[in-house]
Amino acid sequence: MEVKTIKFEAVLFDLDGTLLDTLEDLANSFNDGLREYGFEIHPVEAYGRFIGDGAYFAMERALPAGHRDEATVNRCLRRMRHCYSKRWKEKTRPYAGVAEMLDELEARDIPKAVLSNKPDDFTKIIVDGLLGKWRFEAVEGVTEQREKKPDPTAALEIARGMNIRPERFLYVGDTDTDMQTAVAAGMYPAGALWGFRDAEELVENGAKVLLGKPTEIIDLINGKLGKDLSKL
Repeated sequence: MEVKTIKFEAVLFDLDGTLLDTLEDLANSFNDGLREYGFEIHPVEAYGRFIGDGAYFAMERALPAGHRDEATVNRCLRRMRHCYSKRWKEKTRPYAGVAEMLDELEARDIPKAVLSNKPDDFTKIIVDGLLGKWRFEAVEGVTEQREKKPDPTAALEIARGMNIRPERFLYVGDTDTDMQTAVAAGMYPAGALWGFRDAEELVENGAKVLLGKPTEIIDLINGKLGKDLSKL
């Protein structure tokens, strides 16, 4: 499938499952929250489906169907956040190829930003701790005043703050939520296949291109597109 070449002026990244492989630290922390109150825990891989829409919804999905009331979710979540604050960098690392890709974006003076459904404080701490070598024009997570993705408000605020039109942003993410956000914001949705979800989900939710590895972002900027969506 031929897709017209777009001149991208900036890249907006999701964090978990896109820049950083956070799955094991998140899974272990959610499991600690469940275990504390006697609930069944889940294998690490299961959390690839649970996370993406914020910690509350992830914990809700992890709990048994009959125990998803607000009080129980919040009780388990408090324990999870306590554990995660201590172990967030035990296993978390940038995906293979992320460093090279970010180096190349900086060499080309292409501005970058991060938008996550993590709490804002964790988002900033983690980006500074593991991606602090690179400059990001904005690093934003969820606050009481800021709606979670797929609401496009935060993405559009980032675009305004960078003085770049939304349609000139390449939006890279690995979940349905990310693709929906990109579409709603008028940005170009690129699905990261190295993350937590599969190609079908990304395409169904608006991905215009699928990327097999982080360095393909540079190919996309060069006008060479990723996997042919017409064959999915």
